[in-house]
Amino acid sequence: MKALVTGASSGIGREIARVLAGQGVELILTARRADRLEALAKELSVPVRVLPADLSSKEGCLALYRSVQEEDVDILVNNAGFGLFGPFAESDLDRELEMIRTNIEAVQILSKLFLRDFRKKNRGYLLNVASSAGFFPGPLMATYYATKNYVLRLSEALSEELRREGSQVSVSVFCPGPVETEFNDVADVRFSLPGISAEYAARFAVRGMFRRKRVLVPGVSMKLARFGSRFVSEGMVLRMAYRMQSRKQEENRK
Repeated sequence: MKALVTGASSGIGREIARVLAGQGVELILTARRADRLEALAKELSVPVRVLPADLSSKEGCLALYRSVQEEDVDILVNNAGFGLFGPFAESDLDRELEMIRTNIEAVQILSKLFLRDFRKKNRGYLLNVASSAGFFPGPLMATYYATKNYVLRLSEALSEELRREGSQVSVSVFCPGPVETEFNDVADVRFSLPGISAEYAARFAVRGMFRRKRVLVPGVSMKLARFGSRFVSEGMVLRMAYRMQSRKQEENRK
């Protein structure tokens, strides 16, 4: 088998690459930082192709697809993405638009192109990395939460479409809570709740993907939060979300 992993230079993407390599899956790794990709490739015991790419543009996504189109890719892991903390009216518009392009447009483009190929072969796995943020509103990280909601709902819809047509192609969406990665530094936040390790997150995601599970939520606390939100008013969920987000800002000031 062969997998393309985006955002593979650090965090969950890097650990997913390691887990897949441990299972004998050949890899195509992409991210902006070529040096990190090369370092990762050297430590893995499977054939690895390194393709540095900027997925914050349509052209970058299309170029990546064209460069691997002739290879028999069986697994696409859409992991590239980042967050941004701050009040919506004050956060940088250009940075937000870059986030939308990376977190949403890249997932849209690559999912569509690779799913077309997977459907022709009637096999393949698509793993989209979203977040538990996709289940909730996110005041103070409004755009990030909205992008992850898009990824979650898109993935669920694709999974149902494929199920209805009897396809052997599987779509899974990974929705972890806090994970100890470089995400914190990029988003300029500190989680108020303890995070799981990127290694654990990757193992959980890959295992669920191969089991063809649709929505993958690691950790009891996140499962309970998702379940409990069904019994609380929308206004209460918003207020609780704001308080939780505010704590991240307070942690930053310490």
